[in-house]
Amino acid sequence: MTHFDTIVIGGGPAGMMACISASFHGKKALLLEKNKRLGKKLAGTGGGRCNVTNNGTLADLLAGIPGNGRFLHSVFSQFDNHDIMSFFEENGVALKVEDHGRVFPKTNKSRTIIDCLERKIKELGGLIKTQCEIVSVKKEDGQFIVKSADEAFTCQQLIITTGGKSYPSTGSTGFGYAIANHFKLTVTHLEAAESPLLTDFPHKALQGISLDDVTLTCGKHQINHDLLFTHFGLSGPAALRLSTFIQGGETAYLDLLPQLTKEALQEKIETNREKSLKNALKTFLPERLAAFLSEGYDHKVKQLSKKDLEKILQKIKALPIPITGKMSLAKSFVTKGGIDLKEINPKTLESKTVSGLHFAGEVLDINAHTGGFNITAALCTGWVAGSLHYQ
Repeated sequence: MTHFDTIVIGGGPAGMMACISASFHGKKALLLEKNKRLGKKLAGTGGGRCNVTNNGTLADLLAGIPGNGRFLHSVFSQFDNHDIMSFFEENGVALKVEDHGRVFPKTNKSRTIIDCLERKIKELGGLIKTQCEIVSVKKEDGQFIVKSADEAFTCQQLIITTGGKSYPSTGSTGFGYAIANHFKLTVTHLEAAESPLLTDFPHKALQGISLDDVTLTCGKHQINHDLLFTHFGLSGPAALRLSTFIQGGETAYLDLLPQLTKEALQEKIETNREKSLKNALKTFLPERLAAFLSEGYDHKVKQLSKKDLEKILQKIKALPIPITGKMSLAKSFVTKGGIDLKEINPKTLESKTVSGLHFAGEVLDINAHTGGFNITAALCTGWVAGSLHYQ
């Protein structure tokens, strides 16, 4: 059995960064991944361009991580989004910032990010073993024994970075939760987050329309972002972000023009009083959306009754959309739920009951919005889990 100081199971962003951190801090480290290549899920993020972080403030970061973001205060004090940017730039990856603070490699290729992480592990002396599926993990005589079908390894520190249960095609099978259960740690309820929303809304009329900076509201939750109408309902960042708070059976309200007050909108419509309602709305909304909103109103704006005008204004400022549910966990971007944070030390990400057992990334009960926040949480928790922690 080969012995290591640190073994990391799971070669996503958290695992790669944990191996880099452990190696940087002088530990003999091994990264185990069951896929042929590291970063399979990372390769598809940001439309294949890899939205590697977000350049906002600490307050922006915490707002972007609605699922237990506060737990990460101590993590971010050790390694944050600006450290991520510095890390990649110092290691030869040029970055660029796009709308909403999203940070991408200038190459627009996720492979640039994955190659950089992989190169850094090797440069620091860490070992990588791919196509290595772990079948059992146990602890005996103060050390962990990690077994694959044909090999066994031992270590002092074990870091679990196996991801959640979303997108199982990338290898996220929930194995980390099985390890947690073996060591009698609690796993909270798992459900889909950052998931497209299913609706009873007229999909065919609006399918394919994308809108910038609209406001989607459900109960006390209000999201301002871009939205896409699809053949099943709603997608795009506004829908994905709202999904964290949705079970199904709610009604969401869509403000198509949040930058305009109701009065300003009325004025905008009335300046086109000689036009048909559809043509008036077409001056500031996509044509198919204008046609949908003006259905049943064939006359000119100046012929609209006060009551009808009020109905139109209401539709534009608070269009009711009944939500029937959200996509399954397998088709969602993020898993909500995971290793119970009450059982994890926030400074070291070590289990409070099993010394030497650390967790990082999506396997923890932390979930964030798209826009670079999930990868930020993964990379930062990875770095901290791999760091030297003096008790």
